[in-house]
Amino acid sequence: MITTERLYPIRRPLAAAFAGAAVAILGGLIGLGGAEFRLPILIGIFALFPHRAVRTNLLISLATLGMSAVARLSFVHTTSVADFQVEIAGMLLGGIVAAWLGAGYLRSIPKARMMAVIAVLLLVTAVLLVAETLMHGTVWSLLAADSAWRPHVAIASGLVVGAISSLLGVAGGEFIIPILMLIFGADIRTAGTASVLISIPVVLTGVARHWLTGHYRSQSLLVYLVLPMAIGSAVGAMLGGYLAAWAPTDALRLVLAAILAISALKLWRKQDDTAVKPE
Repeated sequence: MITTERLYPIRRPLAAAFAGAAVAILGGLIGLGGAEFRLPILIGIFALFPHRAVRTNLLISLATLGMSAVARLSFVHTTSVADFQVEIAGMLLGGIVAAWLGAGYLRSIPKARMMAVIAVLLLVTAVLLVAETLMHGTVWSLLAADSAWRPHVAIASGLVVGAISSLLGVAGGEFIIPILMLIFGADIRTAGTASVLISIPVVLTGVARHWLTGHYRSQSLLVYLVLPMAIGSAVGAMLGGYLAAWAPTDALRLVLAAILAISALKLWRKQDDTAVKPE
């Protein structure tokens, strides 16, 4: 494992680019950015401690979100985003607050516990992927359109999304989209576009907090891992989105959920090794 914030001795930019592309293609095939699948790779293959892996994952997520925004926001006029302004604003507020506080709280989590937290959240994500597959095509809304609870639930949902973003280094779309669809009744296209609108400020907040506290000081990490993986992720996301029309999405979700669950279990078993080594 890497033991300092400034030193990153692994020089495998091509491997980083290909890993980023492969993960993004898989994520693009099922409509996700792939950050959940990238995190175990950062820990297991590129030898990052869990805290550093989360911060690195968040930075790469911000870069790939930029590419998603170009595609998604160009179609904003064809969605019903305007009908969900209150919900989006509430989730933004809660998400930004949680992302700022979560980024500061991250370092205080013990290394062994951090690995367990990551494993549990990845397992929850896997379960969510299975649930989304089983509920595919379902139209359902927990709250009525005129419910007075919608702003409050939106803020609470944003807090959850922001916390998860801070602890996994992800954009949170895999949580934002089901929330918008199943709780607030948004259609899939509106939910996807709104997810980008919410995710970018939330992820940017977490990155800014880490940047201000000096956690992106390693030039070698940025040059040999973050930059090539971000480029690979951007290319892979575009390719995955293009191939998604021909992909068996439901079957892929189940396969990727199984991969994510296996990765979570491996990280859980690895937590004892992390506990005895300093970062």
